[in-house]
Parts: sequence; C-alpha cells; structure tokens
Amino acid sequence: MFSIKNIFKKKSEAKPDDSIEFFKKKFKKEQQKRLSAKERKQKLRQFVEKAGFEINTKKLNKIFFNIAIVVNLLVSAFLIYYFSISYGISWGTIAMSMIVLWIFVFLFLIAALWIMFYIAVDLKIFKRKVDIEEVLPDFLQLAASNINAGMTIDRAMWYAVRPRFGVLANEIEAIAKGTMGGADLRKSLEKFASRYDSAILKRTVNMINEGIEAGGKIGDLLNRIALDIQEQKAMLKEMSANVTTYVIFITFATIVAAPLLFALSGVLIDVVQNLGSSLGSVGAVASGAGIPLTFSGAGVTQSDFKIFAIVSIALTSFFSAMITSTIKKGNVQSGIKYIPIYIIISLTLYIVGQGLAGKLLGFFV
Repeated sequence: MFSIKNIFKKKSEAKPDDSIEFFKKKFKKEQQKRLSAKERKQKLRQFVEKAGFEINTKKLNKIFFNIAIVVNLLVSAFLIYYFSISYGISWGTIAMSMIVLWIFVFLFLIAALWIMFYIAVDLKIFKRKVDIEEVLPDFLQLAASNINAGMTIDRAMWYAVRPRFGVLANEIEAIAKGTMGGADLRKSLEKFASRYDSAILKRTVNMINEGIEAGGKIGDLLNRIALDIQEQKAMLKEMSANVTTYVIFITFATIVAAPLLFALSGVLIDVVQNLGSSLGSVGAVASGAGIPLTFSGAGVTQSDFKIFAIVSIALTSFFSAMITSTIKKGNVQSGIKYIPIYIIISLTLYIVGQGLAGKLLGFFV
C-alpha cells in the first residue's frame, strides 16, 4: 500500500548525488548557451570589422527593432484609415489584420533588415579585398626596394605605405604599430590575411613568412611575388577578353531583345482583343442566322500582361547581371552595381517599344 509516509521515505532515501548531477547538467547547458551567444556576437563583430565599419554591434538589434516598430505603425495607420474609409470594414476585421501585421510582418521586417545589413557588409568586405589586390604589387615592389636599401622587413613595409594604397595602407600601419609594440610580424601578417577571402593575399603572406623563416633574400622574393600577381592579373584580363562575345550576347538578349519582344506581344494582345470585339457582332448575326459561329474575348488582359512583362524583365535583368559578372570577373559581387543599370535600360526600352509598336500598328497602348 502507498501512503504519505512511504512517499516521504522514498524521497529521503534519494541520493544527494543525483540532485548535484542534475544541477551540474543544468549549469553546463546554461554555460553552453552563454558561450554560443558570445561566439555569435564575436563573429558578428569580426564580420563588421572586416568591412571597416565602426558600429556598435550590441545596438544593432535595438536599431532594427525600432525601425520595424516605426514601419509597422505607419502601415497600420494607413490600413486602418484605408479599410475603414474605402470599404467600411468592421473594427473586428481591422483588429485581426493588425494582429497578423504585427506578428508576421514585424518578423519579416526584422529578418529583411538583418539580411540587407549582411549583404551591405559583405559587399563592403569584397570591395576592400579588391582594393587591396589592386595595389598589392606596387606595395611589394616598394617594400622590396626598401629592403634592398638595407632596412628590416617591418621598417621596409612601414616606409612603403602610401596614401594611394587606401585600405592596404591602413592595414600595414596597424601591423607596423603592433610589431613596434612587440607583436610577432608573422602572426600579424597571418591575422591580416585571414580577415579577407583573398587567395592572392593569403598566398603572398605565406610566401613572405616562409622567406622570413628561411632567412633568404626577402627583397628578391617580394619582387618575384609582385611580378607573379601582375602576370596573373594580365592572364585574367585576357580570359575576360576571350568571353566578351558571350557577355555581349547575354546583354543584348536581356536589355534589347526581350523588352522589344514583350512590347510587341502586348500590342498583339490589343490587336486580338479589338479583333474579337469587332467580330463579336458578326458572330451574333451568324448565330441568329443558324450558323454556330462565336467569338470570345482574349484570356489575358493588357494589365495582367504588363505586370507579367515588367516582373519577367526585372528578374531576367537581375540574373543576367549576375551571369555576366561571373563570366567577366569570376564572382557575383562585381555585378551588383550593374543590376539597376540593366533593369532601368530594359524597362525603358520596353515602354518605348510599346509606344512605337502601338503607333506602327495603329493602336495606342
């Protein structure tokens, strides 16, 4: 039989080690959560530092949260006014709409803001990497000249800094200050190379560190590395020139051929609609005379086709810019700046082509 005494007796017989183990496991889980949160914050801070931004990452969540609240308030006020005035919708329906808006749209805005932030930072990091690779050969040649003049490698790199080197100048200055403070030059260079996803920079740093360890002629090594980088750039330009035909074909098909064909298709829809309406009276007379002949209107309206054409042209221009950038430069990030150009030109040609085709066929779209 079970009784209250037996229950308390069983509880008293429980080992104290079990409760200690339970609290230990709970403490470990909480500690792991804290460590993972710290790691995420550290990765975000390092990611922002790579782009050269001086942003307090702790305030980003608060900033994005406030922006989402302001946007939701504005959208809510507009919807309440629009629905109540235009359609006379009840307050219960409006309240449900506001609940949906503040749950789903709010989360969507937060996610969208973070995605836009990461894209902007990633593009900034890519731009900094390109700037470093562009001036790296000149910097190495100047540093090699200083080494051949009798300077040590750290002082040679310090005196090789020029304002025109931009991002690279700032990074080398930071490395030089660290080495003057007692930091190891090789570790500082490795840390600098790890900040950028550049195969050229990482290979250069590895070769410099190997040269320092071997104790060879660093000046000759730097000159050779600079020549290799310049030869690689010349090879990439030659490869880019060989695929120019493909880029021209994709660009022409995207921003010229596709908009004009869509414009012509839109005019043909008007032609079919007008033809169907004019032949409708003939069909009515024929059916009255006992001839089973009918004409129905077009299944696609002009407004629907315009929406479809604009969306299709915009998407095609977006992906075409990415493809041409990949073919010419070998990466997608370089094509971001071409996206608005492709979209604006293609949509402008679509509108102009629609007007010209309508005039040629006698119909004003």
